[in-house]
Amino acid sequence: MSKPRVAIFDFACCEGCQLQIVNLEEEILDLIGAVDMVKWREAMSESSEDYDIAIIEGSITRPEDEDRIRSIRSRAKVLIAIGACATMGGLNKLKNNFDMDDVRQCVYGDAGRMEHLDTAPTKAVDEVVKVDYKVHGCPMNPEEFTYVVRCLLMGKTPHIPDYPVCVECKMKENVCRWEYGEICLGPITRAGCGAKCPSASFRCFGCRGYVDDPNMTAAKDVMDKYGLSVDMLKSKLVLFGSKQGPSYE
Repeated sequence: MSKPRVAIFDFACCEGCQLQIVNLEEEILDLIGAVDMVKWREAMSESSEDYDIAIIEGSITRPEDEDRIRSIRSRAKVLIAIGACATMGGLNKLKNNFDMDDVRQCVYGDAGRMEHLDTAPTKAVDEVVKVDYKVHGCPMNPEEFTYVVRCLLMGKTPHIPDYPVCVECKMKENVCRWEYGEICLGPITRAGCGAKCPSASFRCFGCRGYVDDPNMTAAKDVMDKYGLSVDMLKSKLVLFGSKQGPSYE
């Protein structure tokens, strides 16, 4: 039986999630041994447009990006989005809070008038094409990445948590970051990271995106308990939550 042919592509991103794959070190040898890598700009010079699984890092920021991701999707039997930029638009979606002409002027100055610098709103990959599986985080969780890949190689369906980070915090017996006066996004953010930020004495920044049905009533109850306002919570949602997810009005 032939091995699945895998290609890795990057769009608008820092390529940090691909570095997470490289950081798997010895484990990556087992994964690569089970597949046939045919395209990975960051790790190999060979390239092929014949692949079964496409792994995508980065957000879609230009019309030509949309054409490219549609072409990739048409060739791939399975498409996996890795990291916050690909799964929900990530930090790149911050610009969607502003007028696109203003964004172009701010970033490029007078050069922003050049036609090839046309600025469009940032999109997550699944806002353009169908995504089969997502590996969340900024950067992505490498353990979750290997879990998803191994499940696919074994013909199993990977299951990504759909409960909040608070669950993992309680399992680790962490002191709630709200007790330290921090606005933590754990109550509405998807778990699966092992509550790494709260476990390292930082609030949750929401890089894994919202759970599918966030309990906003509970989140508001927490804010009321600590004498905080909805606007204060919304200000923290902008970093990774711009123009996506539920309403907080």
